[in-house]
Amino acid sequence: MQINRRSVVLTGLSAAGTFALGAPGVLGQAKPRVVVIGGGAGGATAARYIAKDSQGAIAVTLVEENESYQTCFHSNLYVGGFRKYEEIVHGYDALAKNHGITLARARATQIDRDKKEVVLSTGQRLPYDRLVVSPGIDLKYDSVPGWSKEVEEQMPHGWKPGRQTQLIKQRLDAVPNGGTIVMIAPPNPYRCPPGPYERASMFAHVLQQAGKKDAKIIILDPKESFSKQGVFQADWEKRYRSMIEWLGPKIHDGIKSVDPKTNTVVTGFETYKDCAFVNVIPAQMAGEIARTAGLAPAGGYCAIDAATMKSTVDPNIFVLGDACIAGDMPKSAFSANSQAKVAAMTIRGELTNARTFPARYVNTCWSLVAPDDTIKVGGRYEPKDGKIAATETFVSKPGESAELRKENQAENMGWYAGITADMFS
Repeated sequence: MQINRRSVVLTGLSAAGTFALGAPGVLGQAKPRVVVIGGGAGGATAARYIAKDSQGAIAVTLVEENESYQTCFHSNLYVGGFRKYEEIVHGYDALAKNHGITLARARATQIDRDKKEVVLSTGQRLPYDRLVVSPGIDLKYDSVPGWSKEVEEQMPHGWKPGRQTQLIKQRLDAVPNGGTIVMIAPPNPYRCPPGPYERASMFAHVLQQAGKKDAKIIILDPKESFSKQGVFQADWEKRYRSMIEWLGPKIHDGIKSVDPKTNTVVTGFETYKDCAFVNVIPAQMAGEIARTAGLAPAGGYCAIDAATMKSTVDPNIFVLGDACIAGDMPKSAFSANSQAKVAAMTIRGELTNARTFPARYVNTCWSLVAPDDTIKVGGRYEPKDGKIAATETFVSKPGESAELRKENQAENMGWYAGITADMFS
């Protein structure tokens, strides 16, 4: 089957509604309880679909300490001047009101798996019959020599939304003509979006629009290659000439140290002094609550059952999104949204005898390179041999028509509107 825009987007955002065929029948007298930790693309979607499609038969509590959610996806478009900051900020009130979801405005500090309770920063304990854990990622602050949490404002990462995203834009806007930006890209696996290479494109676009054509963006990458590399580099050459330079590990010979006081980066090959700013994107791991609960090894990610999104450690816990090991699926918002619907279906089946179906997953990742020039990669996925495996894939090609690239961007904007409505309405 040919994959196209309509089939992928509609399958990813709408098809989960078909999982609710058949009237749910509540087991026992009391409502079963589901607690969801994390209000991002995975957690918010799971909470909504469990509550909505169980028709009130399941009591759902969403644990999220933040009043609003700032999306990592499309944060690069904010950096590039294509979105206002308020356009990537979303609240939880409609989600809770429309579907009878209880909001717990606190941080989950502990999962007591023996008692099946979530402990909150307020001291409250939330009992659960099923638990959804979608905490996103934490950063490995010791993965880049000389960099730490204490200096993340001097050398911002911009990999968690909010102030860090705004810092990246502030630093970019202050770059002088002739200045050098050094980006230290992350090793695999990493949260994407925001994508490092889309971000570099947005850096170049902003500098070019400001007449700062002598500025330079150096990408120091620990990876030998990256997703959509050929398409990105062809477009960089076409759009920005020599403004963006990508250096793999064999060229730069490793990151030896950074000095936030002098904005200096030392590699095995060269020292970059007095940089306009340094964007450090470190190695990553599953969010703390998943690790402390024993759902992930120290410094790692959570193993899951590919057919259900259940933790392989505890069958009463489901792990979604960036925190899990999802086989061929990338750590994207689209992936988390798709995984959440499989988990929601499974939970409804177990708690209300609702009908279930074989797991199917989809993903598309769009990257804006220049105005009306967007490239993409994606596919369909199924459980196979113990992992989520790609069954079909597609990727943009160099030299595509301007019309197609413009259509890709329209698709990108439509997807954002669709997924945020799917999460928060």
